[in-house]
Amino acid sequence: MKRRDTTKVIMALFATLAMLTTATPAHAAAPASPAVTFTNPVAEQRADPHIFKHTDGYYYFTATVPAYDRIVMRRATTLQGLSTAAETTIWSKHASGDMGAHIWAPEIHFIDGKWYVYFAAGSTSDVWKIRPYVLESGAANPLTGTWTEKGRIALPLDTFSLDATTFVVGSTRYLSWAQNDPAVGSGTNLYLAKMSNPWTISGAPVRISTPTHAWETVGHRVNEGPAVIQRGGKVFMSFSASATDSNYCLGLLTATAGADLMNPASWTKNPNPVFTSNTATGQYGPGHNTFTTSEDGKSDVLVYHDRNYKDISGDPLNDPNRRTRYQKLYWNADGTPNFGIPVADGATPVRFSSFNFPDRYIRHREFRATLAADVTNLADSQFRVVTGLAGSGTVSLESANFPGYYLRHKNHEVWVEKNDGSTTFRNDSSFHRRPGLSDTVAGVSFESYNFPGRYLRHYANLLVTQPVATTTAKADATFYAQ
Repeated sequence: MKRRDTTKVIMALFATLAMLTTATPAHAAAPASPAVTFTNPVAEQRADPHIFKHTDGYYYFTATVPAYDRIVMRRATTLQGLSTAAETTIWSKHASGDMGAHIWAPEIHFIDGKWYVYFAAGSTSDVWKIRPYVLESGAANPLTGTWTEKGRIALPLDTFSLDATTFVVGSTRYLSWAQNDPAVGSGTNLYLAKMSNPWTISGAPVRISTPTHAWETVGHRVNEGPAVIQRGGKVFMSFSASATDSNYCLGLLTATAGADLMNPASWTKNPNPVFTSNTATGQYGPGHNTFTTSEDGKSDVLVYHDRNYKDISGDPLNDPNRRTRYQKLYWNADGTPNFGIPVADGATPVRFSSFNFPDRYIRHREFRATLAADVTNLADSQFRVVTGLAGSGTVSLESANFPGYYLRHKNHEVWVEKNDGSTTFRNDSSFHRRPGLSDTVAGVSFESYNFPGRYLRHYANLLVTQPVATTTAKADATFYAQ
């Protein structure tokens, strides 16, 4: 066989292989959930945020205010709506004695037909005598109802304690909180107890986490701010670690829902933090989070605070500029939560899953755009849809972890590259957003701005811009924003 004929055969084999890897499955799956996007920050100078989604169609939001002197609340029918919702003071600190200082980290919960707010407070005689307290209201609307002080949560150890949260696993209600135990050492540990009612624990508490890793002990030895989310028979408890400056971060404990949660051995701690400061996106000290769900109930949402600068003059507790922020919480193939990175201010990024390979996402690897499954480095597969650099009704796709870098085609291969300001780059990185070629209702396709008729598509798991004349090509060029 002549060399030229051999080459043709080899090229034909590669083409066949590419067709096999891009062929449309018999039953292309619909998107797992629609895109969930927010504009950050949601609330300036609101730290330790907590949001409760109620059956009345409202989200209820409370957080620590800079003066540490009151508990505020707002509500809205959408998560983004909380950013502009009117705020009401539902309770103010005492003029003297207990509950007279350092009003911190309120949480709102609805339990057995009544509203409860858990918060920490100091005393006017000792502002650091911080303990957990509970308020109760039977009103339908907690913003306008009367609140009754149920008093301090009685803990066996009367020491610095804060950040109480409550959750139910099976039929058992638990309380988790942070507390100092001099016998353990400086700083705070995480504790767990069963509850006999919303303001009373029963039985002896157990310590389920102590700060031992380097990332938990920067500035202070800290485990605090527990928050629980459950999925797939697992209980995940996030918590905050280290000092409340740029070293603040989130860790994660995991237990099996059917295990004895009061046995510390049932809980496993991730060896590394799951959510940390990110210089590229300009977000520092993410922490003290909670979880909620999107309006349609299909997506989990991470709620947290951070700052948009690293250096703080003096005690970070006196710096008022922690902001409440949102972003979608994703899940790995093994069922564990993937927090990603604290994204840049502005519109939150999304992921684009393939129409015909729904477990695969557009991602960049060494700046080459590809299609891949189980992207554990979540931010590699997140892109912010922004106004097209070329204008004219176009969009551009900006990398979440490399702000200023965009998907662009170069010789019809797609890369993630830094905007060099040139006309060529602007044109190469701009697309017309079209209804999905294979799913005009839920899907989306991207047509090249400067090469009309060529679409962003995957081919042998690489992203390219190509014409889309066949059914397979149209399927390859259709994506779902998630």
